[in-house]
Amino acid sequence: MTIPADPPISVIVGTGYTGLRVLNEMPAGDALGINRSPIESTDREVFAVDFDAPSGEGIDLPGACTLLYTVPPSADSTEDRRLASFLDRIRSTPRRIVYLSTSGVYGDRQGDVTLETDPTNPSTDRARRRLDSEQKLERWCGTANSELIVLRVSGIYGPGRLDLERLREGAPIICERDTGPGNRIHVDDLVLCCIAAMTEGAPPGVYNVADGDHRSNYWFTRTTAELAGLPLPPEISLREAKQSWSKKRVSFLTESRQLDTQKMRDALNVPLRYENAEDGIRASLAEEQA
Repeated sequence: MTIPADPPISVIVGTGYTGLRVLNEMPAGDALGINRSPIESTDREVFAVDFDAPSGEGIDLPGACTLLYTVPPSADSTEDRRLASFLDRIRSTPRRIVYLSTSGVYGDRQGDVTLETDPTNPSTDRARRRLDSEQKLERWCGTANSELIVLRVSGIYGPGRLDLERLREGAPIICERDTGPGNRIHVDDLVLCCIAAMTEGAPPGVYNVADGDHRSNYWFTRTTAELAGLPLPPEISLREAKQSWSKKRVSFLTESRQLDTQKMRDALNVPLRYENAEDGIRASLAEEQA
């Protein structure tokens, strides 16, 4: 498959919740999308490519493009076979690849401040797959002489991502005494970070991406309920949660760290809109209700 475009251009691989917002935010004609299935929710050019096909045709990218890769790994392995398939099929070398990873690659830091130079220690298969993706890209970009930026993203929230349905159902939350510091980013601020990372001159490397508001998931969920006019959720202990919740959910809610985002702020120079997560919740609710 040949993707026609006049370089330089940006290619957004994966036009889901975040990727589509990035694509729509960029000037028309400067970016196009590649998605694993056709989409109809944008007037931008998006090509459908099945990365999971056992034998797919090669993908000719626009010359000297910058590529943002947002596609999650498939859940059938601790390796990112989907990314490996994509890299095997592209027939031209991007000038730069920006990859959306997860801060989960650090594992549980028991509330410690966490810098990009701290060791990785993923404790879930989801995070192990993301670390595998980072390592695959590091090797591939090193061989291809392509720049690599890895954005280790904290929990993404925004319109449609506030778990309002769980609140309406009265689903419980872990009580405050059993929760540690939180890390999150509003999707609109994540879009700004992605575009900054794709911009020529942004230094390659690994960046923590979060808003710097470390209030707990307990605080975030209760505040969302209050601002949405919903009943406050019932509370349970961590011990009770471990008895009834999946290990994946418990791990996601109890891994504790404070992401240091100074590098993101200095090197990418991103003016975050929602450093106060309460402002981000209000904006998300307003957009949902518009």
